[in-house]
Amino acid sequence: MTTYALRKASPASTRADAVVVGVLPTDSGPRLHPAGDAVAEAWGRRLQPLLATLGVTGEAGEVHHVPTAGSITSPLLVLVGLGSPDAPAKGSKGASGRRRGSLPTTVGHDAVRRAAGVAARNIPNAASVALALPADTPELVRAVLDGWVLGGYAFDRYRSDDKAADRRPGEVVVLTDGAKRKETVAAFEQAQVVASAVAAARDWVNTPAGDLTPPQFVEALTAAHGELTKGRGAPKVGLRVIDETELADLGCGGIIGVGKGSSAPPRLVELTYEPKGATRHLALVGKGITFDSGGLSIKPAASMATMKLDMAGAAAVTHATFAIAALGLPVRVSTFVPLAENMVSGTSTRPGDVLTMYRGKTVEVSNTDAEGRLILADALGRAVEAEPDAIVDVATLTGAMVMALGDRVTGVLGTDDVVEQVLTAAGTAGEASWGMPIPEEMTDRVRSSKIADLAQADGVRWGGGLFAAAFLREFTDGRPWAHLDIAGPSFNTGEAWGHVTPGGTGTAVATLVDLARSYAE
Repeated sequence: MTTYALRKASPASTRADAVVVGVLPTDSGPRLHPAGDAVAEAWGRRLQPLLATLGVTGEAGEVHHVPTAGSITSPLLVLVGLGSPDAPAKGSKGASGRRRGSLPTTVGHDAVRRAAGVAARNIPNAASVALALPADTPELVRAVLDGWVLGGYAFDRYRSDDKAADRRPGEVVVLTDGAKRKETVAAFEQAQVVASAVAAARDWVNTPAGDLTPPQFVEALTAAHGELTKGRGAPKVGLRVIDETELADLGCGGIIGVGKGSSAPPRLVELTYEPKGATRHLALVGKGITFDSGGLSIKPAASMATMKLDMAGAAAVTHATFAIAALGLPVRVSTFVPLAENMVSGTSTRPGDVLTMYRGKTVEVSNTDAEGRLILADALGRAVEAEPDAIVDVATLTGAMVMALGDRVTGVLGTDDVVEQVLTAAGTAGEASWGMPIPEEMTDRVRSSKIADLAQADGVRWGGGLFAAAFLREFTDGRPWAHLDIAGPSFNTGEAWGHVTPGGTGTAVATLVDLARSYAE
């Protein structure tokens, strides 16, 4: 178990086994960030020739290990690139607006978060690590800790001989002059809660679908809820689980229709957090398809390989809710988690079937692989009845959004004010997002069914992500609403980059917490 601490100390004299310092590229060569000035002074004139010999550039993603031989107290110096402000790392917003030849005293939160993540994966066995990265504001302290915790994340539940936990340092210290300031301490403590929530969401997304069917998801959620709410002073979060019988009685035709092809029955989980003094009310909805075969509109085999990820929205809203409660944010939250497994059997919903959603609208199904919007429709109907100030849904909804924005950017659609609030929160959280439109012609397409109120899909290749959002809007009853399509950034199929490790990313958790924080303020 790693413990985390804040400390006001010189990186040159701290007694940690390893010290991490950031490097910036400039026209005159790489330079240590001012947070590592004490290290540069300790090395003196020997530093620049050393950096040149090692081939240090300071570009993002770069890391070098330097035995100190007594030049500083720590036996190991780890240099990580912060990246060039006018040439940001791939997928980064950049560190600042300064020219490459300058030496800024501050860098962007994204650059710091990603550098800390790279460092976390590149520290050899060390009992203690000191992070001398830019941390002169509470926001940068948060970025350092976020990056370290998430960059060092590992999912080793199924490895019988994995020793990753043994390689993690017992203590990680963030060095900052503001170590004793209340706002810095608060940001540091809150960052631990949010980063842990993101890691927990990653765990669920990474769990094989055979071990996380809808009933098993409920078991995991109930266990996490029990841990959060146990003990004196623990937050109070209401939990209701609706099984397949009650779902049918309620008329949740979308959840029942998607889930009836599986031997693992569907569920709907509802969480309520109602702290004293809350004046704003936020509803969260998360898509929970625990595995997506495509149903009778079956996916190609290769496309099923990662379909355990299709519950990433459910994981995000659940752990965001738990984090909001753990932080004690004074905002009311109602969370709706529809869960189903989209499988092939003699009882599966057929293309051409008509389903009746919660609150009565009918939908003609033409593609059973567009199932997420069906379970969200029921959950959005439940959310509307909670009468929140705003509804935000999170879903791995469309491949079309991945085609439009790539695999690192979330598409955000909905009513203008809520979309803007989500984009602002995502910027604070360091999660890349982009606003997308819902053109009026999409309404005509969604209402084009000849036999039902709505068409679930219309077969047109173009604008699939926009069509899906327009479909969901039909179930929001005109309330302020935003839809986060996380189909791309929810799962990293490649190598680790920055603070993002392979597999589930936990995206949207931090954005939702920051959104709730803005509502609380």
